[in-house]
Amino acid sequence: MPLNHLRHHERFDYRPITDRDDFRWPGDTRLAVYVGINLEHFAFGEGRGPGIAPPAPEGEPDVLNYAWREYGNRVGAWRFLEMLEALSLPAGVIANTSILDHCPELLEAFMARGDELIGHGHTNAERQGLMSPSEETALIKRCRERMANHFGTAPEGWLSPWISESDRTPDLLQEAGFSYTLNWSHDDRPTAMRTRHGQLLSIPYPQELNDIPTISTHRVSMNEFATMMRDQFFELLEQSRHQPLVMGIALHPWLTGQPFRLRLLRKVLADLAEHREAEGVWWTTPGAIARHVTRPSIT
Repeated sequence: MPLNHLRHHERFDYRPITDRDDFRWPGDTRLAVYVGINLEHFAFGEGRGPGIAPPAPEGEPDVLNYAWREYGNRVGAWRFLEMLEALSLPAGVIANTSILDHCPELLEAFMARGDELIGHGHTNAERQGLMSPSEETALIKRCRERMANHFGTAPEGWLSPWISESDRTPDLLQEAGFSYTLNWSHDDRPTAMRTRHGQLLSIPYPQELNDIPTISTHRVSMNEFATMMRDQFFELLEQSRHQPLVMGIALHPWLTGQPFRLRLLRKVLADLAEHREAEGVWWTTPGAIARHVTRPSIT
């Protein structure tokens, strides 16, 4: 009896990293590096949310974990702003639209310094992949329109809350006007994804150089996370001698915005930020990466 072919997503074909691209990033640089700042708001007393401790045994409201996450919007994110400004680093700001209801001045402060706005659903208290087709279509459309109405410019990119997708998500994103997604973390370079009405770029987003799975889930220390950032940076910079590559750093202000972690985060980013265009490093945003890519050459 012959073996069956496994189900495939059909969004893109397999391509080994040894099949190299021959273009460069702006300024003849080789490694595009971006910092992704996740601004998230959670419903009080319901829905999903990461925690510093096990859920309250008495159930909701789980004040301990809710307040821990809220620290990020009240304190941690503002410290991130100060840090990025001091280091002259741009950021991709991955934001729930509920931030505009809860603390709009926070998101406005990032936009005022010219950072990129990236759609991130309405709240991380819900999973996009559990929605009906009509619910998911409406979510994507309304989030994009809400951001566009508030800031005058619609976001180009999207990261689903909890990276939760349905089979139709890439199609819906492309049809709503998004040009790229951060959901797929399968490569160190952009990939063109097929959708039912055109192309959607996948820009690499880190799942390990990401403070939630690394620190919150796997309980890695901040010292080890800082070492991971350095090793990732210098290894990819070495590999990028032969082809353009992308490195992302994903941060959540309620986690790495805690003072004892922030101190080391600031130090490692300051060290890495010393490496600029002259050394082949382009500090940028996911949207700038997507716009620079010559799409027909991406497979």
